[in-house]
Amino acid sequence: MKSFLTRLISGIVLLAIIISTGIVGGPVLFGFTFLISLIGYWEFLKVFGLEKKLPGVFGLVFAVLYYGTVYLGDAFNMAGPLLLVGFLMVLMGIYVFTFPKFRTDEITAPFFGLVYVAVMLSFLYQTRMISIEGRDTPIVYFLIFICSWGCDTCAYAVGILFGKHKMAPVLSPKKSVEGGIGGIVGAALLGAIYGMIFDLDIQGCVILCAAGGAVSQIGDLAASAIKRNHNIKDYGHLIPGHGGILDRFDSVIFTAPIIYVLTLLMFRR
Repeated sequence: MKSFLTRLISGIVLLAIIISTGIVGGPVLFGFTFLISLIGYWEFLKVFGLEKKLPGVFGLVFAVLYYGTVYLGDAFNMAGPLLLVGFLMVLMGIYVFTFPKFRTDEITAPFFGLVYVAVMLSFLYQTRMISIEGRDTPIVYFLIFICSWGCDTCAYAVGILFGKHKMAPVLSPKKSVEGGIGGIVGAALLGAIYGMIFDLDIQGCVILCAAGGAVSQIGDLAASAIKRNHNIKDYGHLIPGHGGILDRFDSVIFTAPIIYVLTLLMFRR
């Protein structure tokens, strides 16, 4: 009971932060996104034991630089990709000039983590900054969380009731194909309801949430796979009852870029 209350309270606090920063937007949301990205990336590096080693330290530096380009916006729209190329060159320089100090995976992991965590989570802020029909609004931004966490809840419920066929038996024995489908359908229904409430294109909201729900399950399983490979239960303990940033935002990492791209294609005017 105590653990449930802890999880519930921390979940409510996190939700309040997400809603409030999403409504305010601008520098406040940027600060929140930057913070969770940096912490999440540090959690990732810690899994590989790289958070204090040269490749990991440079990774954190380049994550900060990347977010600088995100905040500066269109004026630096090519700086982000160039930073990634620059980071790869730095990593390879570390690899060859310190050889054989670092293994290949110790060099590739920081680059993968930068893209996987920092870059992909940056689409939370970038989605919020999209003008919808000329308005500065958080409406589409909230769909990221609705389809991610809504899909997870619906998948769990449908899986409990109707689950028979394992989706990933080795990686996550409790997840079922039926639950996965139910999660996508549930996310789509939540999108339709959300669209009706806020007078948005209902079909567009359904497509966004269905696509977001589908990829959110990949994000969930991908984070689990990394933990399994390194024999850890949680990425951290920052959020009581939930684990670390990556434990709570694993599905959001995949959903945010998809919602961003589809929003540009379907809603931007």
